[in-house]
Amino acid sequence: MSFAFKGHGPLDYKLVTYEGSQMRFRGPQIDLTKPFLLCLGGSETFGKFVPQPYPDRLSAMLGRPVANMAAMNAGLELALGDGAIADAMSRAEAIVLQITGAHHLTNRFYQVHPRRNDRFLQPSDILRVIYREVDFTDFHFSRHMLEHLLTCSEDRFQIVVDELKMAWMARMRSLLNRAICPVHLLWIGHRPPAETGYCRELGADPLFVTKGMLEEIAAQAASLTICVTTREEQQKPTRGMFFGLGEEKIARALLGPDIHVRAARDLSEKILKL
Repeated sequence: MSFAFKGHGPLDYKLVTYEGSQMRFRGPQIDLTKPFLLCLGGSETFGKFVPQPYPDRLSAMLGRPVANMAAMNAGLELALGDGAIADAMSRAEAIVLQITGAHHLTNRFYQVHPRRNDRFLQPSDILRVIYREVDFTDFHFSRHMLEHLLTCSEDRFQIVVDELKMAWMARMRSLLNRAICPVHLLWIGHRPPAETGYCRELGADPLFVTKGMLEEIAAQAASLTICVTTREEQQKPTRGMFFGLGEEKIARALLGPDIHVRAARDLSEKILKL
């Protein structure tokens, strides 16, 4: 059941910091001088409203410490630019890397915030030329901006999407090349990978990452796990989640505990094989 009434309230995420970062990651604090596993990703890996997200369950299943260095709405920009994450990647025994959308990274057309990757900072001169009729000061979030660009022109929007796909592929390769330990990719969300990244509307995350892109990147990784919500989970989206009054709408868009259990189980089997 969902707890949204007085007496339960929101979760305590036991936020922690690591040297070299301005970010506050979800606890518990992990001693990075001792053997550990590292989980990187966005909202799904952070596990908002979920008492035990898959990194915690993975730790329990494997009997090994797992550092959760994901953040709400984070993408590859945070993973590639954060000092603490870079240090943890150089020390970890294995890495779980959640597949995040291509819209949450800086590219030739626009910049995002280096830590809050969903925040749109500014367009490039190229994007201003392509969309002369658009006032970009109206946008604070990249998804909102992209939704508007799609309504303006599907043909011009495809130019932006192609750039985002190329940027995502390049950043993923860069991140995988940095790792000196096995990297296990995790696709976790409300839909499986598709042949196309969008169709007349943006759809569910991870945006613009196609099945072909995922397969190409997976060839560089130790494994790929695909975890998608079941019909029952979609019908009862907040089951087992803890959230405060007024937060149910946000909770319904996120992932509940059941899929975290399955993700941890599937990941543990692949990690143990190595």
